[in-house]
Amino acid sequence: MLRKLSAQARTRHELAEALRAKEVPDDAAAVVLDRMEEVGLVDDGAFAVDWVSSRQQRRHLSKSALRRELQTRGVDRDQIDQALSAVGTDDEYAAALSLAERKYRTMGELSREVAYRRLSGALGRRGFSGGVAARVLGEVLGRSEDLRSRLDC
Repeated sequence: MLRKLSAQARTRHELAEALRAKEVPDDAAAVVLDRMEEVGLVDDGAFAVDWVSSRQQRRHLSKSALRRELQTRGVDRDQIDQALSAVGTDDEYAAALSLAERKYRTMGELSREVAYRRLSGALGRRGFSGGVAARVLGEVLGRSEDLRSRLDC
């Protein structure tokens, strides 16, 4: 149990599943998990805040994708809402823009239509709304068109 926690933070749900897999009786597992929460080894609220911060920065995920990930980890809805309240519209836009720019750099000489389709799909898979995706695509692809037209002169 402590080995799991030393590798990375875990939710109470994840640790309960690990104890269940080891066939630890539910009442004994509850006592252990309660004690771990008392001493601060398990804190789902802090886990959710840290998860949102790191996953949005590194993986460029939308709020809806972050919500799904936290739900699968067994975090309580109120704790998820609290953690996601720190993510503003500008943060979500910045994450989408960063993702699109990074992906676009690898697309070389693809036509605008193909680049649009691929970037749109990448943004959709990360859970970004159509409005955010359209704004980002307009900016990223618009910049490339401006650059191409300047180079053609």
